[in-house]
This record gives sequence, C-alpha cells and structure tokens, in this order.
Amino acid sequence: MTSFTEWTEVHKALADPTRLHILALLAVGELCVCELVEVIGASQPTVSRHLGKLKQARLVQEQRVAQWVFYSLDDTKVSFLREIIKVLPSVAEEFTAVKGNAQIACHIRQSAVKVPSPFVGALRDTIQ
Repeated sequence: MTSFTEWTEVHKALADPTRLHILALLAVGELCVCELVEVIGASQPTVSRHLGKLKQARLVQEQRVAQWVFYSLDDTKVSFLREIIKVLPSVAEEFTAVKGNAQIACHIRQSAVKVPSPFVGALRDTIQ
C-alpha cells in the first residue's frame, strides 16, 4: 500500500460483512456475479455494488470472457487478505464455512450450461 488514501479505501472495503464474505469466497476461486448472488443470497445489484467497492480498493480484479465477468482476488493483495483472515478468529471460522458455499457455487456452475466450462474444473480443483 502506497498511500494513506489507498490504505483508507482498503479498510473501508473490509468494514462490511458482505464484502468479507465475497473476499472469502474469492479466496477459494474466481466466481461470476450470478454465482456470488446464488451463494450469498443478496440481489444482483447489491453484489455488484459490493464488488465495485472491492475493485475501487483494488482488492479484486475482473476477467471478461465473452459476456461473462469473472472476479478473483487481486494478485498483489492475496497474501495480505489471507493474513487478515488469519488475524480475525471469527472471520477464520466463517472462512471455513465459506468453503462449503464455494462448493455450492461449483455445483451451480457445473449445472448451468450458460457458464463457460473451463472455469468449472479450475474452481473444483481450487476447493478440493
């Protein structure tokens, strides 16, 4: 982190349970908005708004594949985010529970014909 402004943006982004949940899911593997909506149970606009704040803080990155946008942790922040999860015991416990949610997302991806298939194997390999 290079400035107080960037540091402040990161802390603002981490100060919300839904955004922490999204980060924990993305720590397991990349997901699209529709998968995050299914797992978290929030509306698509809500998930998109949270992803926007995480992108603004440079905690997540996106990759476009045709009409799909897949989100993952920003490569430069992965170790930082894993340390945050370790430091906060309640977050660490919830992170363990989130792995089950990631498996649900993997199942959703496998059963949805509309999602590009190369990502199914990558997500499944990540959570096993």
